[in-house]
This record gives sequence, C-alpha cells and structure tokens, in this order.
Amino acid sequence: MVLATVFETAGSTYSKSGQRILIRANGDYQGLVSGGCLEGDLAERARAVLENGAASAVTYDMRDEADDLFGLGVGCNGMIRVFLQRLTRKTGYEPFATIARLLFSRRPSCVATVVYSDDEALPAGTTLVTESGGAELFSDSDAERLLPGCMAAIEAGSARLDEAAGIGVLYAPVQPLPNLLVLGAGLDAVPVVSIALELGWRVSVGDHRPSYIERNDMTEAERVALIDPKALDSEFELDSFDAVIVMSHHLRTDQEYLGKLAGVDLGYIGVLGPTARKERLLDALGEHGETLRNRLRGPVGIDIGADSPESIALSLLAEIHSELKRGSAD
Repeated sequence: MVLATVFETAGSTYSKSGQRILIRANGDYQGLVSGGCLEGDLAERARAVLENGAASAVTYDMRDEADDLFGLGVGCNGMIRVFLQRLTRKTGYEPFATIARLLFSRRPSCVATVVYSDDEALPAGTTLVTESGGAELFSDSDAERLLPGCMAAIEAGSARLDEAAGIGVLYAPVQPLPNLLVLGAGLDAVPVVSIALELGWRVSVGDHRPSYIERNDMTEAERVALIDPKALDSEFELDSFDAVIVMSHHLRTDQEYLGKLAGVDLGYIGVLGPTARKERLLDALGEHGETLRNRLRGPVGIDIGADSPESIALSLLAEIHSELKRGSAD
C-alpha cells in the first residue's frame, strides 16, 4: 500500500495538513484528501511509488480558475500538496501501523515526516513517531533531531510544515478517535451508535436491562455490556472515554450513572430529557450534582428541529463533535 499525507495547503481545500489516506496496489483507496477528484490521479502516482520504493510529493494547484484540472473543473480554488510513502508487509506496514495504534490511544503523540530534503543524513521519507514514553524511527537516518519539533507540535495541537536549509518536515499530531460511551440501549440509542460508527468513532454501550441488549442490534459497537449501574466504574474504565451520553430514560438508573460520572474528567457529558428532568437529577445527587451542574448537557443536541430518533441522534452527535473539536483546538 501507499500512505498519502497532505503536508501543505493554501486557499480553499477539502482537507488540511496531516490528513492521510491509504491507497492499495489495485488503486482502491480508503479516505479522502479531496472531494474525490484527486484520488484517481493519486492512485496512478502511487503505482510508481510501489514499483520503485521512492517516496515522492505531488502538488495540485487549483487557484487558477481558468485551469480546469484534468478537465474536471474542480473549482476548489486552493493548492494542496501530498506526500506518498510505500508501505510493505516486510516492514510491518510502518509507519502507518504505529499511527493506527495511536488512534486508539489518548496519549499525546506526533508524526514527523521529511517530505523533501537536500540532506543525505535526513532523506525524504524519514519518519519519526513520538508519544509519551519514547519515540520510534522508521528509517536509517539522523531523525532524532526531529524530536523537538514533534514536542512543539504536540504543544500547539496542530500540524505544521517546517522548512529550513533545504529540508521540509511535516509535524502532525495524531488526533485519537473519539471514544463514546452510550448508557442506555433503547431503540433511540440505535441511530446514535450507528451514526457514531459511521463517523469512525469508537463506541461502547451499557444497559441494565437484558431485553434491551438482546432486542436492539448494536453488535458493531466496540463493546455492548449488561451492567449494574451501581458498578458502572468497575464495568467500564470511565476516564478512557471522551464523551458519555446518559439515555436509559429510567430516572433512578440515570441518577446512578451520573453519580459515578461526577468525578470523571470528560470532554462531553449529556443526559436526554427536558431541563426539568435534568435539574431533578442534579438536585437528587447532592454534592455530585453540584459537581456536574455546570458540565452536564441537557437538553442535548444542537437545534435542528429534531423530531425523530435519527434526527435527535444527528443533533446530539453534532453537538458532541463540536465540543470535542473545540477541546482539541484548545
């Protein structure tokens, strides 16, 4: 396969620096760097990378409105540069295998990729992956000098291209997949789980009612568990989640869940139901309720006029997505 990484953009573009897709030898690809108009050409260029093993960079400049790229009239009015690296079974598909592992980790991490170079000691394709506790090098070169740039990118929380002395290095923090816990496996939880999975999120589901677990198909979730609400903190590693939505629709059960969640640092916590119900729950929780009062979302979701389980799930997940993105930007 070939790993294609966006390393520089200008103007209006579909994706930004750090976006990655995988391209197979047969031309199939997973992910997008454009609206689908550039991927075919990237697949053709990937074949050359697979054949000769040499990493390469390609630039698509669509800022000239008079120039319809490949006759397609893309109209993005932007410039995008993409770096192509060969991945092989012999090398364990590195560095992507490590990047994929880090998508399931909450530890700060960054990928430094040399996208062009005049320095023989740091050739194009040199890749350094850093995370708390160490760094991994995926080429024979003097890549440890990239470590300070990785640390700076992690601190900034955004990808950047550093260019100096004939060397261009993309420093791209790895943004872990959002990890969502849904507490309640009723029929209205089904579209929540389905849409979250379609977004590529990790999803776990818990409920105290065996019939709900058995009746509603959520088998594609990472974990579906029959749980005792009083033992929620032993059933799940709560601080591993980015967001939790409480939706059992059973007042006492929701109260138990919220009591267990009160002391957990979460990017988003919400409870389904009207404001009066949320306030009733908070009052019943006493000190735990005060801890949650300024953090608990309810009613949940952004106002899109939601009036069905599917549209409510859409508004809820849009709110969670917005909140988590705001937190990562901070």
